[in-house]
Amino acid sequence: MARIKIELPATFPFSTAIPVLASHINYGNHLDNAQALGIVSEARVRFLQSLGYTELDIEGLGIVVADAAVQYRAEAFHGETMVVEMGAADFHDYGCDLVWRMHDRDSSREVARGKTGLVFFDYQARRKAPVPTAFRRRLAGA
Repeated sequence: MARIKIELPATFPFSTAIPVLASHINYGNHLDNAQALGIVSEARVRFLQSLGYTELDIEGLGIVVADAAVQYRAEAFHGETMVVEMGAADFHDYGCDLVWRMHDRDSSREVARGKTGLVFFDYQARRKAPVPTAFRRRLAGA
């Protein structure tokens, strides 16, 4: 089986620091793979907030996660602080990808990288919707 390879931009327009909590740790005494995605989800909420949006209101539309791809690169441990960098890429008619990288704040050790596919969704009509023009303009170059 071919491995996922995720290309990252040279720079990211956003970063946030999130501590690794005891509840993020698995039986191997390191960051659980599913909990890593939870940290990325928190970073996504913060990224959108930094732009004045919420997941339910981006220029009047919500978003849904359509897919996610992750490359785990190293362990992370309780007490460490992960820095998650994030930006938008690969816009299409109904969404885009949020590309991200997670690393330990103190050592700079890369823990994971990935992308999350977003689709814009009109929750009142219960159907996908085109990417809002203002959102695309703001982030397509970011």
